[in-house]
Amino acid sequence: MPKKACIDLIKNCKSMVCFKQIQAHIFTHGLHDSIDVLHKLIAFAAVADLSHADKVFSQIERPTLFIYNVMIKAHVKFGSCRKALSLFDELRLKGLLPDNYTYPFVFKAVGKLRIVPEGEKIHGFALKSGDLYDCYVCNSVLDLYSELGCAKNLAKVFDEIPKRDLISWNVLISGFVKSSRFEDAVNVYRRMRQEASLQPDEATIVSTLSACTALKNLDLGREIHEYVSEKLGFTMIIGNALIDMYAKCGCLEIARGLFDAMPEKNVICWTSMVSAYTNSGCLDEARDFFERSSVKDLVLWTTMINGYVQFNEVDEAMALFRRMQMSGIKPDKYTLVTLLTGCAQSGALEQGEWIHAYLRENRISIDAVVGTALIELYAKCGCLEKSLQIFYQLSQKDAASWTSMICALSMNGDAGRAVQLFTEMTQAGIRPDDITFIGVLSACSHGGLVEEGRKHFDSMTKVYQIEPKLEHYGCLIDLLGRAGLLEEAEQIIREVPDQDNKFVIPLYSALLSACRSYENVEIGERVAKKLLEIESGDSSGHTLLANIYAAASRWEDVKKVRRKMGTMGRKKLPGCSALDVRGLY
Repeated sequence: MPKKACIDLIKNCKSMVCFKQIQAHIFTHGLHDSIDVLHKLIAFAAVADLSHADKVFSQIERPTLFIYNVMIKAHVKFGSCRKALSLFDELRLKGLLPDNYTYPFVFKAVGKLRIVPEGEKIHGFALKSGDLYDCYVCNSVLDLYSELGCAKNLAKVFDEIPKRDLISWNVLISGFVKSSRFEDAVNVYRRMRQEASLQPDEATIVSTLSACTALKNLDLGREIHEYVSEKLGFTMIIGNALIDMYAKCGCLEIARGLFDAMPEKNVICWTSMVSAYTNSGCLDEARDFFERSSVKDLVLWTTMINGYVQFNEVDEAMALFRRMQMSGIKPDKYTLVTLLTGCAQSGALEQGEWIHAYLRENRISIDAVVGTALIELYAKCGCLEKSLQIFYQLSQKDAASWTSMICALSMNGDAGRAVQLFTEMTQAGIRPDDITFIGVLSACSHGGLVEEGRKHFDSMTKVYQIEPKLEHYGCLIDLLGRAGLLEEAEQIIREVPDQDNKFVIPLYSALLSACRSYENVEIGERVAKKLLEIESGDSSGHTLLANIYAAASRWEDVKKVRRKMGTMGRKKLPGCSALDVRGLY
């Protein structure tokens, strides 16, 4: 059979049975020596049956670059990314030079595997070979660093591209959005409009609107809206992005107007409106939109359930969840975590246990995210041992699950175990965050563990480069105040880098309360004076100072403070309480 006839047979082949017969004929009669026949053979197999393509590939003595490229592309397409990288290494070992068709699929494989060093290494190969000057390869490198969240590398590669097209700009904007560098994304959009003679397309608009939404940048959002209206034209995707932007920026009426004007509505725009109304506390309006949507996917159900959870309407959330099940929609872990969060907030232990049972019955794996929600549920409902049981059963623990358990122990008064768990966390190589330190410092405060508290507070900046916030300083001042170390606490407040009133007033107030507990008039007077200097409109400082004098039986000073409060038009509001007795107060 001549070579051309073989190629025509492969082109017209409709099934693997037919293909295997043609392949057998080709190899039997030595026609595979023809490069053209071999290329058609491997190209068909790679699309039709990857495992069979691997068998064909293994029989080829000297695969060409084209064959390697076809096989790499096929393995990436079917998710065998490690095999794709192995083929890339193999072709280089055989002396073949990758081209502008090889690199984009190799970079895609690295992006899916999320191996930063491998990506940087292959980027280096492309740079040395000169292929990086090809726009297609450049854009694939940009896309790689965008996927990996390497914003610094992304910006560097972009700046080195000799000729940028619209895709280059779009990938850079999208990459910054993915890395939560929203200001950078907006700046790139403005730079593109000023420097490049390119008109933004749908991808540009949607990514930039995402940044506007995150930044609440309504001015740029309106500018983009105007551009779309006058030049680009609306699509459903752009319409959804605009609705989401206006809704999250608090412009519900504009979002509603856009929604009503859309000729076709998909579940995404219905979800945006439901989310907008729930975030504004308009649950009835949100429910109305929810019910009107002809298609309800899992995201829409979860959004409405989350709305009820936000406002502690757990019964409504659970009722909607049951209805969701009856409609045949299976929940994912985010739906269940939302419900568990609601149960934890409202102390609805019985309903939380029902969800836990649902997880077991449906064999839904309890990963770190679900496990953390269960830990918080049982901890907030006072079932500390149950929280610990779930924590230690987790096969993989992330920083959030460790932090949640530390905070649970602290909240339930088990300071010793909270501090011990923090030590275990660091020994396991898990990096604590600022929330973790709130938990461990709070535990030290309530447990009177002064040395431990000092050590952990110092380690925030010295070991973990975490700048202490008001909550951390508050825990430390509370710890020292409880221990009677009032001078040390006062000195720490003086040395706080941020001397803004909103920051130091709560700290001085906590110290003043400690002065009252220890009847330390000297420091109490100093702190009260400082507090009154910076907080002229509140009577609490005067009240605490009067109480300190009273505890020390300095009644004349009490009278002076009370008189001063009177002349300044301030008075302590009397406390009151009410008891509900058979419906009467």
